[in-house]
Amino acid sequence: MKLVSWNVNGLRAVLKKGFLDILQETAPDVLCLQETKCQQTDVAHVEWPDGYEAHFSAAVKKGYSGTGVITRVAPISITEGIGIEEHDQEGRTQTVEFEDYFLVNVYVPNAQNELRRLEYRQRWDAEFCTYLTELEKRKPVIFCGDLNVAHKEIDLARPKPNVGNPGFTIEERAGFDRFLDGGFVDTFREFEKGPDHYSWWTYRAGARGRNIGWRIDYFMASKQLLPRLQRAWINPEILGSDHCPVGLEIK
Repeated sequence: MKLVSWNVNGLRAVLKKGFLDILQETAPDVLCLQETKCQQTDVAHVEWPDGYEAHFSAAVKKGYSGTGVITRVAPISITEGIGIEEHDQEGRTQTVEFEDYFLVNVYVPNAQNELRRLEYRQRWDAEFCTYLTELEKRKPVIFCGDLNVAHKEIDLARPKPNVGNPGFTIEERAGFDRFLDGGFVDTFREFEKGPDHYSWWTYRAGARGRNIGWRIDYFMASKQLLPRLQRAWINPEILGSDHCPVGLEIK
């Protein structure tokens, strides 16, 4: 099973930049999207490649947040949210149930400038982790998406100047630690231990061309799935967004 996750920073925008061609060329079994910024009706006209079906979760606020799952493998079910209204009104999670595991697509809230949403972000991290833990009691879990945090110094090009900035605060990194302590693994680091692997670059100062980036997009998996992991990767060559796709193959 080939799983891919991509923060597209606006699905309608990326559709004009060859998104459907990328979907056909990369041929994932499941593609999880974040920051779609659209309602289902906004993309009702799109003709998805043969065999694919698209399911979207939109924020109450139009043009904000949002997630989507495009799949050619029929799931048992797809549900939205984590059962907490404060979080679910932003369209940040979709849970896809397959026969032997859950796949959770997530767009984690950003702490924002001056960390004005950091307190909310901490509540989110704790309550989302609780949701995953409860889900895991039923079957193993994979969750993927833009987690809006670089976990270790190796996960961003310039760690020292960014300590305490959104995405690299002690609190957000501790939130990531909670996932690890809960029994989830960072699948990319199971295959690649080295530096200079990023999934997001600011549009400023030619950062992407110079690979001055952050790794904030992940596939995390229950430890019991470790024997089934085949490979994990990042596709920095795929353009169209300030993020690039990340992937996981599981047998």
